[in-house]
Amino acid sequence: MQGDEGDCLYIIRSGSCTVQLEREKKLHPVARLKAGDIVGEMALLTGEQRSMHVDAETDMELFSLSRAKFEILSSENLELRNFLTEVLTERLSTVKLTASRNIGKYVIKEVIGRGGWSIVYGGVHKRLNFPVAIKMLKHTMAMDKDFLGKFQNEAYTIAQLNHPNIVKVYDIEELYRTVFIMMEYLEGFSLEYILENMPKLPLSTTLDIIVQICIGLEYAHRKGIIHQDIKPANIFILKDNSTKIVDFGLACPRGNIDFDLPGTVFYMAPEQIQGDPVDERTDIYSLGITVYEILTGKRPFPEDDLSKIMDYHMKEDAPDVRSITPDIPDELHAFLSMSIRRDPDQRIKSISEVIQLLQPLAKKIGLQYKRQHQREKRMMNLFLSYPDDQHLAINRMIDQFSNDISEMGAKIQITGVEDI
Repeated sequence: MQGDEGDCLYIIRSGSCTVQLEREKKLHPVARLKAGDIVGEMALLTGEQRSMHVDAETDMELFSLSRAKFEILSSENLELRNFLTEVLTERLSTVKLTASRNIGKYVIKEVIGRGGWSIVYGGVHKRLNFPVAIKMLKHTMAMDKDFLGKFQNEAYTIAQLNHPNIVKVYDIEELYRTVFIMMEYLEGFSLEYILENMPKLPLSTTLDIIVQICIGLEYAHRKGIIHQDIKPANIFILKDNSTKIVDFGLACPRGNIDFDLPGTVFYMAPEQIQGDPVDERTDIYSLGITVYEILTGKRPFPEDDLSKIMDYHMKEDAPDVRSITPDIPDELHAFLSMSIRRDPDQRIKSISEVIQLLQPLAKKIGLQYKRQHQREKRMMNLFLSYPDDQHLAINRMIDQFSNDISEMGAKIQITGVEDI
């Protein structure tokens, strides 16, 4: 029953049952299970209470696996662990309606997307009621200690980024044997969707998107962070035409190539394919492939065979964009000519140089941008109320607190407020 302790899973040997979610005192059908299906694995793997009601339709015969036995078997048998977590991943990915789940200060509402290594949910902040996107690392990945460690380090690094052209990370929670990243909820369309479903973008819009991407990348590169997976699917255009880079630093952890990510290999720099170190020039190459697609409607290496695409990236020069779109401005042509080069030493060396190259064209079109070179700062309001007879003790504590945070480069400003 929904809410019961999830201390085992069941494999259906015979018979059938229905799975229903109770929400706001109403039952919502979710699935119908039969012989060979597994039920109860989510609670077993995550340690949470049962999230659904399961009602038998017929007489049933079941095999059960307790949590204690599962722990022993999964630690000894990697294939079993991966099989069970894949069942969980598939269940979460394909069921649109899911039980509300508390993740720290946030509540998950429904599945809104999935990728090779994660599931994305729509959710809300419990107290402030603002929408968020919640990205959950799939359990198959989370149970790989090496990958999990890299992912955690990368996630906490990305959470420090604060730039209008990079999706904001609000919080990170480690629960249910995995990691959740609470991010800004974006309303609009990915560049991938726009290129596939909308008319060709005018030059001014194209340049606007490119420069905004560059400004976001410039900020991240100054922080020592390389995206490693720039592509149309990771560029989001909001309703006000502002551009956000998503999956920053998380889409492809350093030293890892995940071919489960659709389209990644189409934009991948030769040094990534070869497993060599990456730097700013890696993002510049991927950006060049992305810009080529925006301008021409297709990638320079459109082959569907992944091994052939990798060979193209490492052995072939991209066709001149003017052979397809002869009227592109000189500045964009120069950028593409110097970005999609196999040898990193022959590419543009920094995103700052790309911006400098494109600025004259932007000014000519009438586009203006604000670049952030100074260290970004955040502000927090704190209201403290206390009994009057504790005034001296409070002052001593505030003095100590002020000294502690000043060592971190922060400042505290105190203003007395009476009669609150």
